[in-house]
Amino acid sequence: MFPVRDNLRKERLPAVTLTLVALNTLIYFWDRQWHFSGPNVVFADLAMRPQEVMRALGDSPNIDKFPLGTLFTSMFLHANLVHLLGNVIFLMVFGPSIERVMGGWRYVLYYIFWGVAASVTQVYVHPNSVGSVLGASGAIGGILGAYFVLFPSSKIEVIVPILLFLSFEIAAWILLGAWFLIQILLPQDGVANWAHVGGFLAGMVTVLIIGRKALLRNDDAPELLPATPI
Repeated sequence: MFPVRDNLRKERLPAVTLTLVALNTLIYFWDRQWHFSGPNVVFADLAMRPQEVMRALGDSPNIDKFPLGTLFTSMFLHANLVHLLGNVIFLMVFGPSIERVMGGWRYVLYYIFWGVAASVTQVYVHPNSVGSVLGASGAIGGILGAYFVLFPSSKIEVIVPILLFLSFEIAAWILLGAWFLIQILLPQDGVANWAHVGGFLAGMVTVLIIGRKALLRNDDAPELLPATPI
């Protein structure tokens, strides 16, 4: 089941969201020397590995601190094309509305914060893991958490490929709530589910601290009203 669009008007170009999509896509192909598939080549050392991050937190002056930087760099890398496309879909569906209420620069800063918070959560839960953790899913999880608090009653159109791409609408709070619970109750092998959880919670907390009403108090943002069907 994949989200297609929400029912909030977007009369302004979501420049930051589109830039994030372009940046992730560019880095994906650059990492594979412009091939559609294959292993990470150019940026393989920028993926986050929890055990290396924990070692870098030691107090010895001789310890390499570079792994701490991968808490940031890993959010721009992807394992394969399907991984990238999945993240792009969620980013394009939920990102524009969050960008609009937060403003471009604040949206960028929170996106990065949510991504780092997601990586830290994964390290905290699995500190001895030696596997690579990479992808924008944690940062996008932050977007989903923010959306969950800001627009719980908006309608999301989703499609189900196994049912001949049947489409239907579902309330955002149901879709995103189910997504969050799946990360906890039905973790998948090879997926950094706790990074998703950490990002989602970071997004929720961000909105709760700033204040939902403060973010939605935008007299010049008619595109935030539900779109009228025709």
